[in-house]
Parts: sequence; structure tokens; C-alpha cells
Amino acid sequence: MRDLSDYHLMLLVKNKQSEALSILYDRYASIVYSFAWKALKEEPGAREIVQSVFLRLWTTGASYNPEQGRFSSWLLTITRNLTTDWLRKKRLESTAYIPFEAEHWDRIPDESAASPEDSALSKSLKEQVRGVYRHLSRQQIHLLEHFYWQGYSLSELASIYNQPIGTVKNRLHQTLKILRRHLVTEGDGL
Repeated sequence: MRDLSDYHLMLLVKNKQSEALSILYDRYASIVYSFAWKALKEEPGAREIVQSVFLRLWTTGASYNPEQGRFSSWLLTITRNLTTDWLRKKRLESTAYIPFEAEHWDRIPDESAASPEDSALSKSLKEQVRGVYRHLSRQQIHLLEHFYWQGYSLSELASIYNQPIGTVKNRLHQTLKILRRHLVTEGDGL
């Protein structure tokens, strides 16, 4: 079963075969944890996100379509959504603001149990995104950090920046286009 593709494993997960979920967990838990930890900067929250992601795969019958992209990208989208919800919940409980600092890139934990492939993928993605940041203005970087890593909604960002929501949405769209263009250029088609 370990030789099956992620797509085939997800089909088995939908049929409630726990071994398939276990294999996906072994393959991707460290990447999900790293993503969540970078956003939350706390171990208990990151562990909670990992549990929530794989619980969602098991309970919701989520459908992965390999024609729409890589499994890891799909899984990280789920992770991002759950992380954003977690951040919004915490922000409601506390109004503390944690600014992004560039040295946080180096603090992303690498699990020693991660496979060489997972470690290489994680390191490669981290380096590519870090490299693409040089093409963005400080304002664009702050917008990405607020939206993706700190979980602010577009309406909250419009209020923070004192700009119409359409302007904020357009700035985010333009920033993502720059990121995508440079990631494809520098990442050989990622």
C-alpha cells in the first residue's frame, strides 16, 4: 500500500481505510507541521493544526483531483485555511499583534523523522519563496504576511490600511501574480 499514489490513498481514505490515512500522515505530517508552525509560532497550535488537517481528510471525504495540482499543494491549502481560522479565533481572544521577522525562516523546525524527499521539498520551497521575496516591495510583503500568515481577512486589511477593499484585493492579486511568475521562473515550473 505504501507504493500507492497520493490520489489512490485518498480514494482509500474516503472508504475509511485507516492504513491509507496513516501512510499519508507519514508522508506529509512534517510539511503540514512546518507550515502551521511558521504561521502560529507555537508548538501546541501547530500540532493541533496537524491533527485537524488529517481529521478533516478522514471525516469530510475531501476530494483531491490530481488534474488540479499536486497533492501537497492541496493539502497545504487545507492547512492554510485551518491555520487562518485558528489565528482568527486567537485574535478574537487577544488583540496582540506579532510582526513577521525575516529570521523566522530559519526557525522553521525540520523533523528528524522526515523522509529525505520531504526535507528536500520543504527546504526547496522555503528557499524559492524566500528568493522571490526580493521581487516584492516591503508593502507587498507586509500584505502577504498579514493575509496568509496572520490570518487577516480582506475587510480587516482594508480597515488596517485605510483603503477600499477592492484596492486591497487588487494589491493582493498583483502581489500573487508576481510571486507566481517568479516561482515558476525560478522553480522550473512549480
